[in-house]
Amino acid sequence: MKRMLKWILAANLIVAAILVFVYPHLMVGPGKLIPGHAKLETDCFACHAAFTGAASERCITCHKPQDIGKLTTDGLPIKKPLTSTPFHQKLLSQDCVACHSEHAGVKRFRPTGHFDHQLLEKTTRDECQGCHKSPKDSLHQQISGNCSQCHSQEKWTPATFDHAKYFALDRDHNAQCVTCHVRNDYSRYTCFGCHEHSPENIRREHIEEGIRDYDNCVECHRNADEHDIRGNYGKNRGEREGKRDHDDD
Repeated sequence: MKRMLKWILAANLIVAAILVFVYPHLMVGPGKLIPGHAKLETDCFACHAAFTGAASERCITCHKPQDIGKLTTDGLPIKKPLTSTPFHQKLLSQDCVACHSEHAGVKRFRPTGHFDHQLLEKTTRDECQGCHKSPKDSLHQQISGNCSQCHSQEKWTPATFDHAKYFALDRDHNAQCVTCHVRNDYSRYTCFGCHEHSPENIRREHIEEGIRDYDNCVECHRNADEHDIRGNYGKNRGEREGKRDHDDD
């Protein structure tokens, strides 16, 4: 009885192994192929090598690297390219399976779930707008290029813009953007309109210090501390205050 069960088990394993090689798309396929590869549904070995999986070398037998994004595999121009600038020609290596999986049910991009920009040449990585459209909001409409100033290529959000580089949003200045950037116009700012920040008070305070040019507040002020002043005005102010203390003596 045991011997018969062993023979049955062995026979089933042999049949299963044969079916895997004869009908791999039915036995081990993770899902249907994308429409562009539908004609290869029953020809797994067009893309896969036995026991080692999909191989990029097989991809480029149909997809010529120099034509990707420009021409179809039949040599016809692509009417609606996915990006305005074909970038496959600027990859450091033609490792197709590092990004693509052509079966439904498998992540479109892998293994991290998004395109790895490190696969691109350095100069191409810096040309974000060659592939990506600039956002239409009022902030980005005033910026041309240099996306890496605020964004990383690992994650688009959150942005890494360092506001403290220009003015620290500490204490009472941790306000909504529109408070200083009226109508969300980030090319301009105003310090007027809050508590003692009226044109009259600002003018009087600066005239007393002998300062006539005070329109660009962040040129001297870096945070809410009015004594933390940068540049020549800060230096001159210290000299004036020292002289004033000496005169009082």
